[in-house]
Amino acid sequence: MTDLHVPHHIAIVMDGNGRWANKRFLPRIAGHKQGVDALKRCAKACDKRGVRVLTVFAFSSENWQRPSDEVSGLMDLFAFALSREVPQLKADGVQLRFIGERLGLSARVLKGIEQAEAETSSNNRLVLNVCFNYGGRWDIAQAAASLAVHGIPATDESLSQAMALAHVPDPDLVIRTGGELRISNFLLWQSAYSEFEFTSTLWPDFDEAALDAAIASYSGRERRFGKTSDQVQRGNPSASAA
Repeated sequence: MTDLHVPHHIAIVMDGNGRWANKRFLPRIAGHKQGVDALKRCAKACDKRGVRVLTVFAFSSENWQRPSDEVSGLMDLFAFALSREVPQLKADGVQLRFIGERLGLSARVLKGIEQAEAETSSNNRLVLNVCFNYGGRWDIAQAAASLAVHGIPATDESLSQAMALAHVPDPDLVIRTGGELRISNFLLWQSAYSEFEFTSTLWPDFDEAALDAAIASYSGRERRFGKTSDQVQRGNPSASAA
């Protein structure tokens, strides 16, 4: 990947676990279990390629509307994955951050989240933000409410600093797997100038080759941030994708 412009921050909508399981006549939770393995592979691959922040959409505010047995299974899987995977993530230098509304989560899940964050807080090799019980509209609303409570005027800068992902730069590249062409209430504020990559690959099948393809696509784009192409080229003539 040395010839490519690797994004500093990649965000992923990990879609397609249920369809992956259905294609194999397996229960949907089996797809979610495979999705955890795909996330482990992706985090390692991002680290190897020099990506410094990975943000993933694990459970949305709207996912509570799914069948109760699937939601219950997801909560059990999440708690189990935390207890099983955190020691290795800690050893690998990954800092875990959980982004989303914590009210309403079970004591077991909350304890796992708090322990995982505490045990990896000093790591700085890769920041892994797990958006859990998260929604982009919730994020904007909670940021605005926080500013109002403290009497701070709402501006682009103040809202950005009050967002749940204020500890990292905005994502350079947003990937959605599973073939859907929407962002589903994910990082609405932070992705204002992100590049997007949509792939039909179901999340459990997302591998290093798929990641490399997304990075290669990103690397060939010109990010203008409202400027003209001529302005970008004059400002940084050696990097068309910076």
